[in-house]
Amino acid sequence: MIDVNDLRPGMVIEVDGDIWEVVSFQHTKLGRGMAYVKCKMKSLTKGTIVEKTFKGGGKVKRIITEEKEMQILYTDEDSIHLMDLETYEQISLPLKVAGDALKYVKEGDTVTVLMADGKPLQIRVPTFVELKVVDTPPGVKGDTASGGSKQATLETGLVITVPLFVNVGDIVKVDTRTNTYIERV
Repeated sequence: MIDVNDLRPGMVIEVDGDIWEVVSFQHTKLGRGMAYVKCKMKSLTKGTIVEKTFKGGGKVKRIITEEKEMQILYTDEDSIHLMDLETYEQISLPLKVAGDALKYVKEGDTVTVLMADGKPLQIRVPTFVELKVVDTPPGVKGDTASGGSKQATLETGLVITVPLFVNVGDIVKVDTRTNTYIERV
């Protein structure tokens, strides 16, 4: 158990029977009143984000986690199959655990899996990924001077906005935090 005043972004805690990752927090002390901590948390089991207010001096259970590097072997209709790069042990996870991570990765990619008590909680992808453009309308010569943009479908099925000069077959770098185009590689 840890004091709510010690919460920091990235910590994993258990609240109301669910496992949450602290996204942000704000400690507030009123004049004569009691202090409180307003905390924005993301559920690692459901993916929802909520704000919760804790009274100062309250306690929550901290979950000790570890990160493991794993390689994506394949996905089927309801699971993603991964292999631990150290022990070569294979595990299967429901697609809901993978969540939005599947938009940015493909078979053979390496991801970080957040584990607690030997159970996988979340798949974390790199901040930047390079993906191939499989479908986009052609850019019209002369339109590039205005700095326009168009939609492009990447090899994972992700659709992002790219500049007009990007063509089918190009490799683009994507920021996974903001889901935006960074550069053509």
